[in-house]
Amino acid sequence: MRTTGGNSLHSRDVAHVLHPYTNARLHERKGPVVIARGKGVHVYDDEGKEYIDGLAGLWSVAVGFGEERLSRAAMRQMDILPYYHTFSHKSHDPCIALAEKLVDITDDRLSHVFFTNSGSEATDTVVKLIWYYNNVLGRPEKKKIISRFGAYHGVTVAAGSLTGLPWVHADFDLPIANIIHTACPHHSRFAADGEDEDAFSQRMADELEQLILSEGPDTVAAFIGEPVMAAGGVIVPPADYWKKIHAVCRKYDVLLIADEVITGFGRLGRMFGCECFGIEPDMLVLSKQITSSYMPLAAVLMTDELYDAIADGSEAVGTLGHGFTGSGHPVATAVALESLKVIEERDLVSNAAAMGEALRDRLHKLKDHPLVGEVRGCGLIAAVELVAEKRSKRSVEPEGRLGAYVFERAHNHGLILRNIRDSIAFCPPLIVSEDQVEEIVDRFTKTLNDAAVLFKDGAFLGDGRA
Repeated sequence: MRTTGGNSLHSRDVAHVLHPYTNARLHERKGPVVIARGKGVHVYDDEGKEYIDGLAGLWSVAVGFGEERLSRAAMRQMDILPYYHTFSHKSHDPCIALAEKLVDITDDRLSHVFFTNSGSEATDTVVKLIWYYNNVLGRPEKKKIISRFGAYHGVTVAAGSLTGLPWVHADFDLPIANIIHTACPHHSRFAADGEDEDAFSQRMADELEQLILSEGPDTVAAFIGEPVMAAGGVIVPPADYWKKIHAVCRKYDVLLIADEVITGFGRLGRMFGCECFGIEPDMLVLSKQITSSYMPLAAVLMTDELYDAIADGSEAVGTLGHGFTGSGHPVATAVALESLKVIEERDLVSNAAAMGEALRDRLHKLKDHPLVGEVRGCGLIAAVELVAEKRSKRSVEPEGRLGAYVFERAHNHGLILRNIRDSIAFCPPLIVSEDQVEEIVDRFTKTLNDAAVLFKDGAFLGDGRA
């Protein structure tokens, strides 16, 4: 179907824009919510309706919308040097300064930075550099990378393969070769009867070890994971999970890659999620809050060991045959430097910790609601899992329909969240106040009550659309 006629933003959008993460046929029927402007934790559509953005855009607008310091930083850099590349020995001030800053604030072992435009590109870069690294070391068989079911690492060919979500693979011919998956560390969903968190974590580590052994340690190059799995449902691992995973990786010379595209720069109440769980990565992937998503930017940090091998390879070949037109873009890196200054000067990391605790406390008060199966979170990111039956945690059939309804219905109450199947995710800007946290949960409660009206005799009577 093609929509023709009409000159509104809505009709023009439907006529010409193919949207990411959207059912295109449904979009033809219902059209877009056109966001016109934003300020603080609020955005406004083209009809003037106000929403609290409870997902900070896409988990990413740390300093809120309309922060003038970032827009001024962009304009200053536009006036000085609006663009230059970093190919063939070229560089510029903001690129160098941001690389220094990232090395300074991350793990002491991380010493070099490669810039990309997005988290997906950064993850693809990680895959290519790991393959390159092992070729340089004369280990051409050591190429397999282990991810986890339920993980989210992007949607480009290699990144989408690492992502462990079925809708990212379906009909795209993914995953590609050399990408394999292990278990998701969601204790309340996947623990055996009577299995406590420590035993569950040990089983996860044992399963990883068995996978490495079955594939052959000489063929397994790396393990990649988010400190907290975000877009897979806000899955917080047990306390000792990462310690046990870390030990397995070190035992078999498997590189450990931390994906902090969502958790980096304060989201978990520490500057980086690695600090929360004692992760010592060989490579670190950063994006989103690095610029508060005001500009596209991502970064891959690596150890001297990795850098030295890659540098040797580039000398043997004559160049490092990888990069992007916008790698280290001067405007994006200038905005990132200012965004990090705002985060530090306003102590938004501490605010995230405090407001995250307030958010979870308020959400836990909904535990007796008939549709709430679990509340989980860490720092200023949380999820409420909706169920048809609380004791068994049975999902509404078909899975995802209830979550889709709640996502849509929340718009009526001026609240933007994210539905991940039947889990509803919360991830407001780091600037959120306690009063705004209260308002988020109040609007969500009204939405839940609307859904409960359509829930009869163990079945949800809504069609997934508000």
